[in-house]
Amino acid sequence: MTVFLTDADVQAAFDWAHAIAALRSAYTAPPDESRFPPRTMARGDGLWLRTLSGVPGDGGPMGAKLIAASPRHRRASYLIPLFDQESMELTALLDGHSITGFRTAATSALAADLLAPAGSLRVAVIGSGFEAHNHVRALAATRTLSSVTVFSPNPASRTRFTRELADLGLPLATAESAEAAVADADLVICAARSRDEQPTLREAPAGVTIVSIGSTLPEQRELATEVIARAEVIVADMADEVAEDTGDLIAARKAGVDLAGKVVPLADVVSGRAPGRPARDPDAVVVYKSVGSAAQDLAVAAMCVRRAAELSLGTELPVTISPVSK
Repeated sequence: MTVFLTDADVQAAFDWAHAIAALRSAYTAPPDESRFPPRTMARGDGLWLRTLSGVPGDGGPMGAKLIAASPRHRRASYLIPLFDQESMELTALLDGHSITGFRTAATSALAADLLAPAGSLRVAVIGSGFEAHNHVRALAATRTLSSVTVFSPNPASRTRFTRELADLGLPLATAESAEAAVADADLVICAARSRDEQPTLREAPAGVTIVSIGSTLPEQRELATEVIARAEVIVADMADEVAEDTGDLIAARKAGVDLAGKVVPLADVVSGRAPGRPARDPDAVVVYKSVGSAAQDLAVAAMCVRRAAELSLGTELPVTISPVSK
């Protein structure tokens, strides 16, 4: 039996606490780079097809996320197939649109919980869109937030952001600049694409934890070189891709910033194999930088399938793609 989950089914089945727990389990599995190979991207005539695949080490469904995109038309489709590791059966197909946003924010919340100072957090958000919303909701499910301050270039967007998150019951405020938003923050969420590919965060207050999710390609920028240089630790969901293929670290390396020993895999921090925030330096700046990974997609997709079954969501497909003997 193969179940299909629409985007509406995924949203109805999704739960932040369950997602973060699933990700924690996925990241504590024994390390094995061959289980999650580097993403591939086919390009042609302004189009691209990206594939992220993986075989989770915790026994969860193996599968992939396919993203078909036309940047010039600002359109994209997401599909996630899941296969049982024992039977090889195709157990689920999911619209991956919301999962992409959910898994990014849930992984950020997991990382922030490990890296940010103990206690309630003053949060600054640069950006007011889909990812920014999700990050505040994910953090609110993980830690106590004493305040949330948002900056984006459009005042109307800032106001809409605070209005749409009013149900959380948090102190929400707007700022006229990124610098004003982050001035007193314990945790900064960078979740906005700059219009001219210039950094959106140029300063890092002492002791701050920064979550950077908006620059995942060589041509994209989000964190100024000064921020990267000041960071004691850069925790990465995909260490090699973050170090070699993101515009922020490429620019920092070209500027002479020594990244040797700075970049630490998130899996090592979650599992306790490596420390995150330096224990003896309260002023240390720590960065979590994400490009996204199949491990996140598959963990959250599998969680949604489990909860969808409990909630009687989804549609059983009238055909079965059965494994063949080899």
